[in-house]
Amino acid sequence: MSTLRITYKKSVIGQSKDQKDTIHALGLRKLHQSVTRPDNPSVRGMLFKVRHLVEVAEILNDEEA
Repeated sequence: MSTLRITYKKSVIGQSKDQKDTIHALGLRKLHQSVTRPDNPSVRGMLFKVRHLVEVAEILNDEEA
């Protein structure tokens, strides 16, 4: 199973409350902070909602190789 590296690139100032809450739920607090999350439909749905505020990179685990 792969994981996703999510980097907070653009501020939520001026965005709707649900987008601010989604950024917070992903574990992002400061600009340019990165977190890793599992690649599953729940996380993908959150990323779709805030796709204009974050940068996403897929990381393959060594266990699959």
